[in-house]
Amino acid sequence: MSVMDKMWVEKYRPHRISEIIGQDEIKNKLMGFVQSGSLPHLLFAGPPGTGKTTAVLALAAEIYTNGSLNENLLELNASDDRGIDTIRNQVKEFAMTVPSGNAPFKIIILDEADALTAAAQQALRRTMERYVETSRFVLLCNYPGRIIEPIQSRCAYFRFSPLPNSEIKQQILFIAKKEKVTITPEGIETLLNVSKGDMRKAINVLQAASSLSSNVTAKAIYETTGGIDPKEVREVVDLAKTDFEQARKKLLDQIYVKGVPGEDIVRELYNLTPKMNFSDIKKMEIMELLAEIDYRLTEGASPDIQISVALARIVAN
Repeated sequence: MSVMDKMWVEKYRPHRISEIIGQDEIKNKLMGFVQSGSLPHLLFAGPPGTGKTTAVLALAAEIYTNGSLNENLLELNASDDRGIDTIRNQVKEFAMTVPSGNAPFKIIILDEADALTAAAQQALRRTMERYVETSRFVLLCNYPGRIIEPIQSRCAYFRFSPLPNSEIKQQILFIAKKEKVTITPEGIETLLNVSKGDMRKAINVLQAASSLSSNVTAKAIYETTGGIDPKEVREVVDLAKTDFEQARKKLLDQIYVKGVPGEDIVRELYNLTPKMNFSDIKKMEIMELLAEIDYRLTEGASPDIQISVALARIVAN
């Protein structure tokens, strides 16, 4: 397969509001802003890969139809520039100047705005107030609760939901056809499972997997993401019932040879637990233990020890 010179997530990014996949209610409201020529400050919140950046870029493209997009648009990632100096200098300097090309206002995009420090958010609030005649702010975040209330109250709030599997599947099949890539039915289901409503992740994983082979399978998806096939987790659990030591060795192979994150194994054990032939009480006990282990792993505990404990609890009589 030839070397790909462009990320598919950018190559197939919608450029018009009507082209955005999903989020129909939000699209309708954004089109209303374009048609009225009036735009408030905006706060877009939601999980990654649900269309927040795409929506604001498409909105800007529909507002600046006279070729003045680049002059009137500033895009910053607040997680890289979290401090007050960025707001006082770079953002303020851009906001205070007159829009070019007879545009009604400039647009300033702050991605991952929930990463801004408290002091930076206070400075941003003052900038939003002072330069409302020349600029509009669009804040993108995953956790709106981390945005201070004075900023939230000045913005029209839009909540982006994870995309339905049906819409991700449709786009994946469209891209695969355009790029002359085949993906097996099991590959599609696996891709939907690992992406969890994140269109960007689904497209990036498809591109990465297709660089290995033009025929994308479930195995290729797991190898690309560094995840683990649920079937292998089930095999480890079944093996532990008769040969715990061999099951543990297979578990260590997944962690230290194949590099599967311990959190991924815990998640698959969590998904597997309701399907096990246990009483509801034991299922609840196992799921409670897995939740505790997941927390321990985030605190730096050893994955092989923690997951071995979970495996022992699952197969214990």
